[in-house]
Amino acid sequence: MKKLWRFLKSLFVRRRPVQLAADKPFRRWDARCLGKGGVHRMSCVEWGDPANPRVLVCVHGLTRNARDFDDLAQALSTHYRVICPDVVGRGESDWLLNKLDYQIPQYAADIFMMLKARGIKEVDWVGTSMGGLIGMGLAAQPHNPIRRLVLNDVGPVITGASLQRIGEYVGRAPDFPTLEAAESFIRAVSVGFGDLTDAQWRHVTLHSMKEEGGVWRMRYDPGIGDAFRIGPIGDVAIWPIYDAIKCPVMVIRGASSDLLLPETVTEMTRRGPRAKAVEIPNVGHAPMLMDAAQINIVREFLLAETRTA
Repeated sequence: MKKLWRFLKSLFVRRRPVQLAADKPFRRWDARCLGKGGVHRMSCVEWGDPANPRVLVCVHGLTRNARDFDDLAQALSTHYRVICPDVVGRGESDWLLNKLDYQIPQYAADIFMMLKARGIKEVDWVGTSMGGLIGMGLAAQPHNPIRRLVLNDVGPVITGASLQRIGEYVGRAPDFPTLEAAESFIRAVSVGFGDLTDAQWRHVTLHSMKEEGGVWRMRYDPGIGDAFRIGPIGDVAIWPIYDAIKCPVMVIRGASSDLLLPETVTEMTRRGPRAKAVEIPNVGHAPMLMDAAQINIVREFLLAETRTA
């Protein structure tokens, strides 16, 4: 049995050699995951001590990537081993052959397989938008690995207006002749991120884009838009999933978010896991968790139990 497990582990996890640099204190490695179309590669960024048994998983939004969490991961890497996956179809991960397979159950299965292969039995979870939906789906299952859950601007009700807004641009970005033109586009479609610094916008742009053949293109499979647009047009409610969650939950809302409404947050504090709620001023969908104040909100929730123990 031990030999069989070692073989399976070697199939699903493959390390990629990385030369660490002072400005890149992280490791990048690949997990091999199984889907309807066969085995695909999910790239992960890892921060902190790889031997630390306390693990934090940070999962990004629909068209985003693991590098959104650089600031949060670095700040929490003294407390956690922080793993930030590029969900399949994004960042440096593989693209799926069947674009309709870009669905929450596949993403959840990929991350669960990655954790299982690395022998990780328990994690804390920070999920932005889609990453929060994946976290809710896992946390609602019996014997799930999630100990504490942070939902960043997402909840059990997603408004039809926000789905329509996102559907208008996802997978439809043109090619850009320069990095500056690409950044202008990113700033326009990501205005909900709030008042980021120029350096932060450049960071977001550099990891959202890749240069190919003299032009800049989005670093995600445009086929994600195909799967997204076949979904419901109106509001989507998944209260039974939320109500099944047993672990402590914190929900963060951007004060002008069109995806997570105030009444949804209020209801989240009253039922199911009875989430702790925090609202971030001057931000829409979604807080980027890059500045010190936002990072501290997450840190306080995740580490509160440690300090009081």
